[in-house]
Amino acid sequence: MTGYYDLVLGLIPVALVGITAALSVVGISLLTAIPISAGVAIGIMGHAMFVNGPIDTAEETPVTRQRQQTE
Repeated sequence: MTGYYDLVLGLIPVALVGITAALSVVGISLLTAIPISAGVAIGIMGHAMFVNGPIDTAEETPVTRQRQQTE
């Protein structure tokens, strides 16, 4: 079963190669197209790490662990 992080791992090279190729076909030089596509790939990785970060279960987060200790 393909999950979110499997898609992220697949999108990284697609963004690097695909966007670079598309921008170069449009007429943008490689020296400009590669950093733009790398920025998109970094954005995908940042989203996977910080916006939709991996969490095992809700009971193992530091906030819930602190709440359990105070109760």
